[in-house]
Amino acid sequence: MSGRPLDVLEASVGEAVTVRLKDGTEYVGTLMGYDQHMNVVLEDDNTTIIRGDNVVSIHP
Repeated sequence: MSGRPLDVLEASVGEAVTVRLKDGTEYVGTLMGYDQHMNVVLEDDNTTIIRGDNVVSIHP
C-alpha cells in the first residue's frame, strides 16, 4: 500500500475506519466513499457524511 493519503483511502473503501475531527470527536464506521477533498461517507447504523475540512486523521 502506498503512503499517499488518497491511495490509503482507496484501499480502505468497504473497511472499518476511525475518523478524528478537529474538535476531538471520533467516528467509527465502514468507509463507503470519499472525494479529492477528503470528504468521507461512513456507514454504521446510519450514514454519516463528514466534510474534509474538519478531518484531522483517518485510521484504517
